[in-house]
Amino acid sequence: QVQLEESGGGLVQPGGSLRLSCAASGFPLDYYAIGWFRQAPGKKREGVSCISSRDSSTYYADSVKGRFTISRDNAKNTVYLQMNSLKPEDTAVYYCATGTSISTIMQGIIASWGQGTQVTVSS
Repeated sequence: QVQLEESGGGLVQPGGSLRLSCAASGFPLDYYAIGWFRQAPGKKREGVSCISSRDSSTYYADSVKGRFTISRDNAKNTVYLQMNSLKPEDTAVYYCATGTSISTIMQGIIASWGQGTQVTVSS
């Protein structure tokens, strides 16, 4: 089974930027669609963004449209989430997940989960 490891989280001021990485091992990343989720204390898990395995189709939650960009580098087995214009409400643990398609991932049908990386947006 593919294993995922997130990195790139940290503390940033409102309006700042971070780039999260999701590195895969065990199987080629181009076999899978990849999604990013987040969960803040006291809140439900939220699907943030997703990218398909081969055609680069993407999905973004309304809360991040225009601010976040998902991309993938299959040669490096890595997916990125570029987060710009960050807001305090973006504070959460972010984690990535694999599945067969964007639709199945966002339904919660997941093959593998990463362990998460903390993003804190505060002045």
